[in-house]
Amino acid sequence: MLLLAQLCFVSCHTTKKINTAIAPKDTSIIQVNSSARDSLLFAQSVQENLRKNYLDFRTFSAKIKVDIEDAKGKQPDITAVVRIIKDSAIWMSLSATFLNIEVYRILITKDSVILLNKQAKEVQYRSLDYLQDVTQIPFDYKTVQDLLIGNPIFFDSSNATVKKSENFVLVSSVGKEFKNLLTLTIGQNLLQHSKLDDVDLNRNRTADVTYDEYTTVNGYPFSTYRQIIATEKNKLDIRMNFKQFEFNKELSVAFSIPKNYKKK
Repeated sequence: MLLLAQLCFVSCHTTKKINTAIAPKDTSIIQVNSSARDSLLFAQSVQENLRKNYLDFRTFSAKIKVDIEDAKGKQPDITAVVRIIKDSAIWMSLSATFLNIEVYRILITKDSVILLNKQAKEVQYRSLDYLQDVTQIPFDYKTVQDLLIGNPIFFDSSNATVKKSENFVLVSSVGKEFKNLLTLTIGQNLLQHSKLDDVDLNRNRTADVTYDEYTTVNGYPFSTYRQIIATEKNKLDIRMNFKQFEFNKELSVAFSIPKNYKKK
């Protein structure tokens, strides 16, 4: 969106900012044990499971149905084809679902973004800062990659604290840009929600990311449904359904630019 959902800001020219989110319904937090030692052991176990559930891969490809609703209402559905070579390149093709016509093609590397507007026959060459300028979110390459894969984003495990409520486990951390509250299932510690609150109260950006409909891929839990609810002055609701996906297959991220395309 990571992040396909967040990249839809680019393809749809949706430049909304982030404000409020859905918090877990059960906010009555209790310590796991009266024993400090037991509480520490539980916290260590949760963080170990978080590390084990962190999805590692060489390559990733997926076909994703993307639904977007903003202040103007429901937008046309998008079908996204995504290919990722880990820590190297993210290739995306975005099509208008009802017309089955490719609209944009995007290549993201660690330091650049190339955007092809297939309808206008235009190409844009931008630095990675372009994503931050368009979305008003401090994206770097790894954050976008983790969002698309389904790993936690803007999460700093070095200062994480773990607590337990009646129905789930809460893991909170404070990073440079965001405070993050992760909601996990009890037992497997599967990520259910990530609630982000801006550290800068003047910006007041918050967002809620939901992860659901898990399946197991190569021994890792993979969320095939994601929802991002983000608002500041305007609300943005993005839902991603992963219809097809493969890990660690040989794939190409070749990105050819037609000679007749104009540079914008």
